[in-house]
Amino acid sequence: MVFNPTTLPDSLRPGDEGYDEASRVLFATGRPAVVMRPETRGEVADAVLHARRAGMPLAVRGGGHGLLGHGTADGGLVLDLARLDHVVVLDKGRRIVRVGGGATWGRVDRVLRPLGWAISSGDTAGVGVGGLTLGGGFGWMVRRHGLAIDNLVAARVVLADGSMVTASAARHPELFWALRGGGGNFGVVVDFDFRAAVVPSAHFGEIVYGATDPATVLRGWRHAMRRAPVELTSAVVLPPTGMQDAPSATVMLCVTGCGETQADSVIDPLLGLGEVTRATIEERSYGDILEPGGPLPAGLRLFARNMLVRRLDASVLAAVDQFRRRSAMSSVIIRSLGGRFGRIPSAATAFPHRDAEAMVLAMAMVPESAAGAEAEFDAAWAGLAAHRHGVYLNFQGRARADDLAAAYPPATYARLVEVKRRYDPDNVFRHNHNIAPEDVRRAQ
Repeated sequence: MVFNPTTLPDSLRPGDEGYDEASRVLFATGRPAVVMRPETRGEVADAVLHARRAGMPLAVRGGGHGLLGHGTADGGLVLDLARLDHVVVLDKGRRIVRVGGGATWGRVDRVLRPLGWAISSGDTAGVGVGGLTLGGGFGWMVRRHGLAIDNLVAARVVLADGSMVTASAARHPELFWALRGGGGNFGVVVDFDFRAAVVPSAHFGEIVYGATDPATVLRGWRHAMRRAPVELTSAVVLPPTGMQDAPSATVMLCVTGCGETQADSVIDPLLGLGEVTRATIEERSYGDILEPGGPLPAGLRLFARNMLVRRLDASVLAAVDQFRRRSAMSSVIIRSLGGRFGRIPSAATAFPHRDAEAMVLAMAMVPESAAGAEAEFDAAWAGLAAHRHGVYLNFQGRARADDLAAAYPPATYARLVEVKRRYDPDNVFRHNHNIAPEDVRRAQ
């Protein structure tokens, strides 16, 4: 492809109207040299070539919800894919749907809902399809339909040299493997082809427990989920211990693929975990269970850490309790896994931790002025992190070397480095990657 600067997409620079808004993502504000907003695959290619020739850091933005703020950059080029938000049914018989790299999951739902379809996705309507999918894609159907990547059949990718390839099981299979969990390391995915599931509705809601010891709720929930059918995905929410008048625990749940009578029988074991003060469970369209999302309240910042654990054994539950005592303003969410998520071979995708029983996510919102708050949070988290089997980078608010090592075992990481060396040898996508440049050079 020949670089042609006259075909560069619409752009904003410092001082232009709309630049300040375009420079912000949900959890970060950057000062990019330019924000480009392509409408075609060709414009994406020209923007990539422009950044490469200028030696500019390149940040690719889908929905802009990433905790690490990779959707913006200081002094670089932000490639905002929001105008590439198409959602098209390619094959109704096989339920193959093409989704633009700038679409959100709410946009996907608006197209698929009339068909009674859904794609296993995240929890929030405003989250971008691209970022969530490239990192793996946990959502409320993970036990029945797996991660978002487990339903991906192909992707069209603009590479660092401006060329576009289609990655699938048959074409560029190593790139296709890497895209499914390896993050934004290898190119700009302009659209994804998914196989949707038939999901006419979902039974969704929460069960709130009052005075029951949260440890009792946790142990009972663990036992119930080990016996639960794959139609049920659920999570336990433990509020901050420093919050007054909070419930001891809340179980969030989603049941798909069941009629009302069967759904009731699936949910019933969760109603016996303790003193229930409220149970609100309704049948609704899958898209209606996605949270709207939005910015943090002014003056606050968010800390988030997570870990995947093979077993929710007594030592892990004890570590959860210790963390909550040490970090009184933190909430903990434990999400159930297994089912189809666990039936995918660990080497089949770049997301390797298929034997995990659960994900433990800790979050705290603190005033921006609170000095030392993150260090205190991490000191409390260290006791939990000692039990981790893996890390889900999409939910990680930190990107240290040990987090990367927890996310990718050595064999997986080495394979990702080799794919990076082949498809992006000059490390053009360095602002979005989790792969160390020295490891790519070493592999060359």
